[in-house]
Amino acid sequence: MDFWIIAGALALGTGLLIARALLRGQAGDAAPAAYDLRVYRDQLRDIARDAARGVIGAQEAERLRTEIARRILAADDRLRAGGDTGSQPRGAAIAVAGLSVVLLAGGGLWLYGQVGAPGYPDLPIAQRIAASEAARAERLSQPEAEARFAPEITPPEGVSAENLALVQRLREVVAQRPEDQQGLQFLVRSEAALGNLAAARAAQEQLVALRGEEASASDHAMLAELMIEAAGGYVSREAEAALRAALARDPRAPTARFHLGVYFLQVDRPDRAFRLWRDLLEESTADAPWVPVIRAGIEEIAMRAGVRYTLPPQAPAAPGPSAADIEAAAGMDAEARAGMIRGMVARLSDRLATEGGPVEDWARLINAYGVLGEAEAARRAWDEAQAAFAGDEAALDSLRAAARSAGVIE
Repeated sequence: MDFWIIAGALALGTGLLIARALLRGQAGDAAPAAYDLRVYRDQLRDIARDAARGVIGAQEAERLRTEIARRILAADDRLRAGGDTGSQPRGAAIAVAGLSVVLLAGGGLWLYGQVGAPGYPDLPIAQRIAASEAARAERLSQPEAEARFAPEITPPEGVSAENLALVQRLREVVAQRPEDQQGLQFLVRSEAALGNLAAARAAQEQLVALRGEEASASDHAMLAELMIEAAGGYVSREAEAALRAALARDPRAPTARFHLGVYFLQVDRPDRAFRLWRDLLEESTADAPWVPVIRAGIEEIAMRAGVRYTLPPQAPAAPGPSAADIEAAAGMDAEARAGMIRGMVARLSDRLATEGGPVEDWARLINAYGVLGEAEAARRAWDEAQAAFAGDEAALDSLRAAARSAGVIE
C-alpha cells in the first residue's frame, strides 16, 4: 500500500506541475513577450556602446536601431494582447493540462498494471528459495498428476486391427512372463506408439525395477519422460526422482537435463533452470529436439534469474534428413519409404565409420538398425561403438540401452 501511495503522489505531483505551467502559458515569472523586450533593450545598449567605440559606423548603428525598434513594437503589441498568459487560449490550456494529469497519473498506473506486478511483495532470495522448497514439498504424486493432467488418449490414424491385436497379444504375454525384459521393451514402445502413455510408463517402471542397479541412465531418463508425458507435462515427485537417478548415472544425459530444467521452472527456480539449459544448449546440435524449446524461452528465463544473457547464433544442424526429404517421404509408398530410410541410415553409418561422432549418433544408428530389423548390422554398430567409447562408462551406458532396445543384448 505504501508503494501505491508514493507512486500515485509522484505521478500526480508531476502532472500538476506540468498543468500549472501550461495554464500560466510561461516558463518563469513573466510572459514570453516581456523577456523579448528585455533582450531588445539590452541590444540597444550594446549598439550604443559599439557606436561610441567606433566598432560600427553611424549608418550601420542607425539601421540596427531601426530594426530593433520594430521588434520592440511587435513584442509590446503581443504583450498588450496576451497579458500574463502570452495570449494562450484558456480553454485549450485547461484541456491540455487536464490531459497531462490523466496521462501521467492514470497512464502510469495502467502501464504498471500491464507490465509490473501489482500487489506482489518484495522477495529476498532466501524467501524465494523457501517458497520454492515449499512448492517442491507439495508436488503431486504420479497417480495424482495423471488423474488431473493426463491428455486424452488419441491412437494414431491408420492403425490396423491386426496391429491392435498384436499389441493385445503382447500385453498378455508380458502379463504371463513379467520378468521378460525384451517383451517389456517392446510393450513400452507399442503402448507409447498407440498413445497409451500411462500404460507405457507402467511398463517402463516395471522394466527399471527388474534391472535394479543395472538400469542405465537412459532407462531412468525414458521412465521420467514417459511419466511427464503421461501427466501432460507436469513433473511429479516420482518423475523428479527418475530424472535425478538418470543424472546420477550420467550427469550429461541430455533429456534428463532438459526435463529437470522444466521441473525447476515449475517450482520457481529459474536460476537453476537457466544454468542447466544454457549448458545443454551449448553442447547440443541444432537438430536436437530440445533445442527449439530452449531457444524460445531461455532469454526470458535468464531475465527472471537476474542474468544478462544473449542467445548465441543457431548452430548448424548435424547431417540428416532435410525438410524436403521428410516431405518426399510422406508421399512415398511403404517400400520406397523404407528404402529412403535405409539410405539415410547408410549415410549415418558411413559418416560414423569415417569421421566418428558423438555417442548420441552411435545410439541412433543402433536403434535405427533395430527398427529396420537388421540385427546383424545393429550388432556390428554396437561392437564398433564399444571400441570407440572404451573406458567412458557414461557413454557405454547410453549405447548399452540402445543395444537392448534394438534386441542386440539382453
